[in-house]
Amino acid sequence: MIQPISDEDFRRLTNFIKSEYGITLQEKRQLVTSRLSSLLTEQGYSDFSQFVSQLLKEKNPQKIEQVLNRLTTNYTFFMRETEHFEFFTKVVLPELVRKHQKNRVLAIWSAGCSSGEEPYNLSMYIKDYLGMQASQWDTRILATDISQKALTTAKKGIYEVPDTVPEIWRKKYFKRVEGNRYAVAPDIRNNVIFQTFNLMDPIKFKLKFDVIFCRNVMIYFDQPTKDALVRRFYDATTPGGYLMISHSENLSKDAPYRMVAPSTFQK
Repeated sequence: MIQPISDEDFRRLTNFIKSEYGITLQEKRQLVTSRLSSLLTEQGYSDFSQFVSQLLKEKNPQKIEQVLNRLTTNYTFFMRETEHFEFFTKVVLPELVRKHQKNRVLAIWSAGCSSGEEPYNLSMYIKDYLGMQASQWDTRILATDISQKALTTAKKGIYEVPDTVPEIWRKKYFKRVEGNRYAVAPDIRNNVIFQTFNLMDPIKFKLKFDVIFCRNVMIYFDQPTKDALVRRFYDATTPGGYLMISHSENLSKDAPYRMVAPSTFQK
């Protein structure tokens, strides 16, 4: 039986996670204790003190990721919050295609992509919209997450596909593996570049982005952390570019973007 975490160990652990990864857990002591106890048992610890001390001393990326995976939920699915995809197809894509007619490059970032459904979904919408012209465009989507485990699943591209995915897309963009498990088609998979990235780090990608999707990620951050991240997103967005967040999230009143649709903001 794992002993309850002491005040000091809880403070050390949550302060470290907050400063390095932006995730606020100070009010979630019971969640931290219950979700990490089984990990401690698996790794042969009898109490939190030794576990926390070793974690903070070694700062082993694999061990830290195991902790983060227990404390956050890498849960997503195809066609999540479809209103965003409708706005993306009807408003954003026509605008970007006009804007980038010369260089034919779209810069889109799925920030906190989890197991990959969102960037693959975006690729399907883009391929559908561009049709026969798709091969003439560079529409590769940058998809990042802090979790190597989530990215491994994303790169495999094999999923149980829900009924909300249109039947025509199942035939066009997936190949049945077995039962209700499907592999994402190669042209969709090749259109996504997966990369490990901590949203607390400076954003220094080569291009500025036309669209940043960051949905159901900032729920783990406190307001100052969110505000700082949104300012970094703003600096990484092209003039006229968009930020889309989850319907369960919001931006501060003094956020630099202006709202143009529910949970959708423009620079």
